[in-house]
Amino acid sequence: MSSLTKKIVVVLSVVVFGFVAVGYVRGRSSDDKAFRALTVYGEVLDRIQREYVDEPNLHQVTSGALHGLFDSLDPQSSYLSPLEYKDYEEKSAAPAKAESGLALTKRFGYISVISALPDSPGQKAGLQIGDVLEKIAGFTTGQMGIEQAQLLLSGDPGTVVKLSVIRRGKAEPQDMEITLAKLASPKLVEDRLEGDIAYVHVSEFQPGAAKQIRDELVQLEHQGAHKLILDLRACALGDDAEGISAAQLFLSSGTIATLKGQTVSPVVSAADPAKVVWSQPVTVLMDTSTAGPAEILAGAIADNHRGETVGLRTYGTASQQKLIQLEDGSALILTLANYYTPGGKEIPVDGVTPTREVRPAIEDVTSADEVLPPPSSSPSDPDVQKAIEILQDPNAMRKAA
Repeated sequence: MSSLTKKIVVVLSVVVFGFVAVGYVRGRSSDDKAFRALTVYGEVLDRIQREYVDEPNLHQVTSGALHGLFDSLDPQSSYLSPLEYKDYEEKSAAPAKAESGLALTKRFGYISVISALPDSPGQKAGLQIGDVLEKIAGFTTGQMGIEQAQLLLSGDPGTVVKLSVIRRGKAEPQDMEITLAKLASPKLVEDRLEGDIAYVHVSEFQPGAAKQIRDELVQLEHQGAHKLILDLRACALGDDAEGISAAQLFLSSGTIATLKGQTVSPVVSAADPAKVVWSQPVTVLMDTSTAGPAEILAGAIADNHRGETVGLRTYGTASQQKLIQLEDGSALILTLANYYTPGGKEIPVDGVTPTREVRPAIEDVTSADEVLPPPSSSPSDPDVQKAIEILQDPNAMRKAA
């Protein structure tokens, strides 16, 4: 298909959807602006149907319209055609024995990487934030939902999945392979730094993560640690509830996060003094590979002035989705609500902004072929250096409420 034809298909996709929706809007919507916009789509469709060189395949065009509609919403929302949804149901029914360990989103209309779990197949393959997965197992990801991509990146241990990857700073795709493996149970990485400063890295917030963090904090305090660097870099997977529970370990008062949407009444998660186990100073490390529940935790600590957040603005994904089945056998995965920080920032829109920004060295930004090092407690790490500086300066630290 030529580029011109592709453009025509895109146009047709939009107008067909608008034409079909006109009747619905007539009966359901009192919004005159929406009605006027949809009538324009109908007029354009009529012109194309009467005057375009070829008669379009309306079935394909309508499917393209619905996929394109969701691409204009947010990365987590997607449309599944009847065939796609049937395949999705079948693959979802069998629990995955092996996975890639990748946290995914959509960028430029294609599936892309936010982060890779430590020692996971994704990390071993050298995949990192910003890599665009143009194809997975031979399928283009241009109209693919995140859940569909994750299913293609799961299966039996030892399964080799072929990828076509556009690396950051590169224009042409590169062929790569990833060998699926059973992921190890998530573990915290802890260390002792200068003086009484402890370091803890959380890689994901799977069920039980908050309890793991709680037990580690209790142990560290018993060992004489009185200051904490909590590293949430490259942490983008897990359960939002675990991020909220983890925040309660640090906050004795205030709001942790608010979940709300057009049809979802605000759900406010609050601090609970009975659940606090760490009342000592804390500094949080975060960057563009921090997402989801980790953002909820970072935002709660920053906006309640419980501690400094160091690094870069987070990716921005903390939200909730719902699977909605349609009568024709298709389905929607639709974002119904977004999380807001205590300061009122919409996380999927604004991310969580650090209170102390640390920019990467210029060579880290321009070296497209270089695999960025995973988070570590090394004092040579600029984020760790800044965190130590903050924790050693009482005048610069934000005290616990």
